[in-house]
Amino acid sequence: MASSTSPSDVEDAYFASNPPPRALQEHTQLASEFVSSHALAGRRVVLITSGGTTVPLERQTVRFIDNFSAGTRGATSAEYFLEAGYAVIFLHRQFSLLPYSRHFSHSRHCFLDFLGEGPGGEIGWREGEGEGEGEGEGEDLARVRDVLGRYRRARDSNRLLMIPFVTIGDYLHELRAVSRLMGPLGRSGLLYLAAAVSDFFVPPERMAEHKIQSQIQSQSQSQSQSQSTDDAEDEEFDNFDSSPRAARSKRLVIDLDPVPKFLKNLVDGWAPQGMIVSYKLETDPAILVRKARYSLDRYQHHLVIGNLLSTRKWEVVFVSPGREDKWLRVPPPPPASMGGVTGTGTGTGTGTGWGDAEGRPLRADELPREDPDTEIERLIIPAVAELHDAHIAAGK
Repeated sequence: MASSTSPSDVEDAYFASNPPPRALQEHTQLASEFVSSHALAGRRVVLITSGGTTVPLERQTVRFIDNFSAGTRGATSAEYFLEAGYAVIFLHRQFSLLPYSRHFSHSRHCFLDFLGEGPGGEIGWREGEGEGEGEGEGEDLARVRDVLGRYRRARDSNRLLMIPFVTIGDYLHELRAVSRLMGPLGRSGLLYLAAAVSDFFVPPERMAEHKIQSQIQSQSQSQSQSQSTDDAEDEEFDNFDSSPRAARSKRLVIDLDPVPKFLKNLVDGWAPQGMIVSYKLETDPAILVRKARYSLDRYQHHLVIGNLLSTRKWEVVFVSPGREDKWLRVPPPPPASMGGVTGTGTGTGTGTGWGDAEGRPLRADELPREDPDTEIERLIIPAVAELHDAHIAAGK
């Protein structure tokens, strides 16, 4: 008798019980046309997933569970893939960071400060405005011009397609639909899974229809009046109360199911010829490589990029079949900015290691105080593209 828990059965059950996003058909059509045009041109296409997924607690969603991801890794990677000649499908969390516009999300000036209205009503640069008011304003405008130029080249050449999602269900429906469209690309297709995907969710059949109420009303006035004094006191709860325990009737206990793991379905069925890259984020350096290797062995894909929450901007480790683990690390800053590090780093700019830190994660005492000057994606994407070269060559 066939097992009811086969990957295909789990897939069928999940997608049958979790409704697709309203825009799925529209997004699928856009992605199909995008893939077809680049397959015809012989261009490589990468599907990048980026940002976090929400877990709604109600059908008419007011409350949801989220994670910390802002989409930095995915948005930054998209720019470097475009520089490397790829066409990019950017499947991203709505309102997370986007390629190119990410450069101005934390600017010290409002983006509108760079723009002005001319005598005829035309919109343009405010060249010369505010000169002398602060250092670097000319550099800021030059940066806007540079980023805008790169963005327009990507969009005008139809090499960047952006598709949003919000919930874990949206994400999985979109991922499956777009992955299945990449068949015509063969080995020239690349799936770069950088989204922070929820591990748990509330199944639709257990989800409240309306907003979960913070105060449960009694069944009847008589029941309310018959409560004992102790019960009444137990019901009193101030959200700003510093007491360690809330009243039992005021607690919200959420029963979550694990999100099915569809990476094996992706490898075996959705995009069987494409190269598939996943990320593994951990907080404990002692288990990072082991967990990355376990994921690789379990799902049989092509590359796991491991990173630690505390050092993710400085280093990653590549774990792939038949190869030694490879650490990529951005060049160290000058010794003066290194917290306790006295210049033992190589300083060569190769990103391959800081002295005896080669082959292992940076320790907390080795981590610089500031963010790196070099984006680590500048190292990651060429290394991924090199492995993609080998993947394509292996199929010839």
